[in-house]
Amino acid sequence: MVKELFFSQQADLQAALLANACAILEKATAGTQTASFLVSGGSSPKPFYQQLSKQALPWDKIGVALVDERWVSAEEQGSNEAFIAENLLINEASSARFISMKTDEQSAEQGRTVCEQRYQQLATPFDLVILGMGPDGHTASLFPHAEGLNDAFDTSKQQLCAAIKAKKSNVTGELTERMSLSLFGLLQAKKICVLITGDEKLAVYQQALKNTDTALMPMSAVLQQNEVPVSVYWAP
Repeated sequence: MVKELFFSQQADLQAALLANACAILEKATAGTQTASFLVSGGSSPKPFYQQLSKQALPWDKIGVALVDERWVSAEEQGSNEAFIAENLLINEASSARFISMKTDEQSAEQGRTVCEQRYQQLATPFDLVILGMGPDGHTASLFPHAEGLNDAFDTSKQQLCAAIKAKKSNVTGELTERMSLSLFGLLQAKKICVLITGDEKLAVYQQALKNTDTALMPMSAVLQQNEVPVSVYWAP
């Protein structure tokens, strides 16, 4: 289910991903239909979001939501919601409907029910999901051996959202409490695009393709499933 789209320059990667995303969202909003577009934070997709925000899509028919969020308010450092507001929900895309993952509850575990209710409002299956991958093999906020990871991987529960407490590392930083799409949530997509750059991430990706321990490298669960097509965009 994995298609590799490798480029010699990041600009070419961004252009190809932009064209694909526009085609998917245009098709998804044909007629009276609405679309769901799930996005990741991080520096790699930033130029893509900024360019996408300028495209004349029917944004008022597109619901935008995060694949994961640090359990901080949009006013605090590290908020993916703030990042998306600053880089995607601008220009033409300012009319998109945004579904916030962060709730008012004290902890992600306490907020999971409200978050689940919000995400159930999104049109399913999700038309497009943008994922990244960390050097530790995590994706969204599905971190290796994290507290809550087993529940997040339990697709029989049919829950879109999962509360995660990651083991503190150089990758997680101080903000280890997260909300994430579960594996079940990720598999409600029509299409998943994974955006990675650099030789280090390429090596991790190639390892994740073969790895059999999904608790060690959660990205493997996405790459090795047989339900949703995955396109991997990579450039040096």
